[in-house]
Amino acid sequence: MFAVENGLQGDPRLKAISDAIRVIPHFPKTGIMFQDITTLLLDPVAFKHVVDIFVDRYKHMNISLVAGVEARGFIFGPPIALAIGAKFVPLRKPGKLPGRVISEEYELEYGSDRLEMSMEAVKSDERALIIDDLVATGGTLSASINLLERAGAEVVECGCVVGLPKFKGQCRLKGKPLYVLVEPSQFDELTL
Repeated sequence: MFAVENGLQGDPRLKAISDAIRVIPHFPKTGIMFQDITTLLLDPVAFKHVVDIFVDRYKHMNISLVAGVEARGFIFGPPIALAIGAKFVPLRKPGKLPGRVISEEYELEYGSDRLEMSMEAVKSDERALIIDDLVATGGTLSASINLLERAGAEVVECGCVVGLPKFKGQCRLKGKPLYVLVEPSQFDELTL
């Protein structure tokens, strides 16, 4: 579900967020319109709008765990977790976490990758929220859902700052709700 379809249509915060995201054509490869959130992070007002909108949505959902997908989920996840009184769990690329981990492989638009999570990070029956900056094909979010569910968590929802228009009308991912703040400001064949 896009935020504009959930009572935020016309909300000036969404325009500020969208306007703050820079589009880099043909990065990291030809045909990709990269959604660069660096410029969003340089705008403290727009950055705060992102956090505030997510906090308003999740503060009464009894979420005990916010999982952030490496690397940009690490930027948005911790302030959301702190504001709603939840812990933050990083979902990392392979070999970045000490101790025992569980992992999940997934397909990307241009290859495959793997996420890992500490086995001690999640307790059975915790209510989890997954945060990332962008949803393209849903592969990363699906892997994140699988990791958390294998550890016994209940994934309540996935939240992303940017979502491709092809997800419009498709409100669920592996049976889980998907909440997206904005669509890319310039869309081509493939956007990241």
